[in-house]
Amino acid sequence: MKNIKIIIPALLVLFSACSEATRNTTNSKSESMPQTTANKTDSLEVKMKINGNVATGDPLLLRFVVYNNTDSIKTFCIWHTPFEPLMSSYLSITNEKGEEAQYKGAMAKRVMPPPASSYSKVNPGDSLVANADLLKAYDLKKGSSYKAVYTGGNMSGLVSKDTVTFIYTELH
Repeated sequence: MKNIKIIIPALLVLFSACSEATRNTTNSKSESMPQTTANKTDSLEVKMKINGNVATGDPLLLRFVVYNNTDSIKTFCIWHTPFEPLMSSYLSITNEKGEEAQYKGAMAKRVMPPPASSYSKVNPGDSLVANADLLKAYDLKKGSSYKAVYTGGNMSGLVSKDTVTFIYTELH
């Protein structure tokens, strides 16, 4: 019974803190949540590139660049992006037959809302770059052609209009 008297007030404080953090994040002007509008001048822009020919043992790299083409600092959640270690599937990768490549990486369970430490800032006119080895996270077959689409925007707030195509071949 003593534990209940301690647990209930602790839960109330925790929930009110989460609620306050959400209000502060969405109302902040200088470090607002990422805008997801189609207007380039108002939001962060994502560009992707994949090196489709790799030597045996080398990584198949996805280059993920976030550009801030605005006049103010923008933030985005790094969850479901290459800016964190492989913790979730944030790409839809399909082969020429339309079959989706299986994700074989880790799947993190998250506490919502994301803590402040899970956000990254992009200064006006600047960009951030992250790389991810797709061979560590997806079951890709040699000699197949693929297209990759970024699907992590619901969590990160980032939007990519890119569809990247590549052929996974190994050089000997």
